[in-house]
Amino acid sequence: MKHLQSIGNLVLKGSLRRHLLASAAVLTAFTAVPAAAQEIRAVMHSGLRVLDPIITTAHITRNHGYMIYDTLLGVDENMKPQPQMADWKASDDGLTYTFTLRDGLKFHDGKPVTATDVVASLKRWGQRDTAGQMLMNYAESLSATGDKTIVLKLKEPFAYAIELIAKPSAVPAFIMPERIAQTPGTEAIKEHIGSGPFRFVESEYQPGVQVVYEKFEDYVPRKEPASWTAGGKIVNVDRVVWVNTPDAQTAINALTSGEIDYIEQPPIDLLPLLTSNDDVTVDALNPLGYQTMARLNFLHPPFDNPKIRRAALYALEQKPVLEALIGNPEYYSVCGTMYGCGTPLATDAGAEPILTENNTEDAKRLLKEAGYDGTPVVLMQPTDVSSVSPQPVIGAQLLRDAGFKVDLQPMDWQTLVTRRASQSAPAQGGWNIFFTNWVIPEIWNPIVNPMLNSGGPQQAWFGWPDDPKIEQMRIDFAKAKTDEERKKIAADIQERAYEIVSYIPLGEYVPPSAWRNELSGVLKSPIPTFWNIKKEE
Repeated sequence: MKHLQSIGNLVLKGSLRRHLLASAAVLTAFTAVPAAAQEIRAVMHSGLRVLDPIITTAHITRNHGYMIYDTLLGVDENMKPQPQMADWKASDDGLTYTFTLRDGLKFHDGKPVTATDVVASLKRWGQRDTAGQMLMNYAESLSATGDKTIVLKLKEPFAYAIELIAKPSAVPAFIMPERIAQTPGTEAIKEHIGSGPFRFVESEYQPGVQVVYEKFEDYVPRKEPASWTAGGKIVNVDRVVWVNTPDAQTAINALTSGEIDYIEQPPIDLLPLLTSNDDVTVDALNPLGYQTMARLNFLHPPFDNPKIRRAALYALEQKPVLEALIGNPEYYSVCGTMYGCGTPLATDAGAEPILTENNTEDAKRLLKEAGYDGTPVVLMQPTDVSSVSPQPVIGAQLLRDAGFKVDLQPMDWQTLVTRRASQSAPAQGGWNIFFTNWVIPEIWNPIVNPMLNSGGPQQAWFGWPDDPKIEQMRIDFAKAKTDEERKKIAADIQERAYEIVSYIPLGEYVPPSAWRNELSGVLKSPIPTFWNIKKEE
């Protein structure tokens, strides 16, 4: 354990050294173009390279989606679905949902939003999203019955239909023009036209460097107060610019000097530089926080062997990973549930290997029983995003301590996001394991949690577990009539998921954001929002 603590300390100290060696050239990028009046300049957790918010679950792409697209429904701070682009009503038998678009909806090219746009968008979403796939399995038909009317007919009652269309994260059901939404779900869209509160300024987009959004003057916000992804998305500034910098110290210097206005996720070890500054506010905008986790590839050796997956489960201890990632225990917690601690379905079923410290000997025993032959484990390590950079370093050492041979391969996060979609063998550009994070509203039940989709290479999320038992239990959960039934089935699903090692939860954390006091109206939400914010001159 002392060895692991030393590695964790080195990760933190090395991170701090890199921050302190901030490049003057990057700082010059902040000062070269003075912030215009009513322009918010923000540093997000990652650079943006993938622009299609339906083909990836990457949070930076989801954030981009919320800037320029709108959703049919939203979710408020009480986790309840609310009308957004449309109101809805359900038939008495629960088989028909009718959505009516509100007046004044326009795309950024000036064309009105119609029901056919919505139908095409929902169908494309249903090809890619875990929850959308299940909803479409229940759908008998989804059609436009008028310019503003969409009708969803189900084969049988499905209590989660509205919740799935409204869900705020993983892959939200963003609405696009029909011609764009007709792009197959396996291909990236080539036009980026939404009807949301901001317009994407493609001429100023520099992948991995900056993204520029302008207020969409024709956007008509709802009249209700903004709440999470629901309510009135009122834009009070002219432009929002996401300026990418992989060096946190540079970003912090720019925030304290007023060259930027907002940092989505400043590293915990550097927070004292911000909390001691009277010009800056530091607060957790997503109080539910994140789950960090490891995902194994079921398709290729060695993790095609369930016993070897179990060995990895025993090897990867939560606390050393959390210490390296966060460092300060005020911001993290050990947690065994796959649904998020504190949520209605939270359970420790099957989680004993995760909750017991130092299972290295059990991992070694399982590897020996499985006849592990030293097949290298290709572990992808992003080096440019502080929220996913430390886990692979600590994880690699924990796996090595258990007897695995680990090939730690550095890359930037956007390369990882692209590469994890490859089903090729590790030696041909594929992979065996990577680490990522989910906000709790992405995982809080077995239907929405992408990691529990066990539909194999055709339907499951990257890693592609194939387990008919879990798939049947997910269907049973969707059909359950009472909360007690749902809790029982959710616990059974989690127990089975730990048994086959669908994924390895590695604890939870609540990262704060930081912004200049010139900004007001910054909303608490599971996603970063730039509507409702005002900026003083």
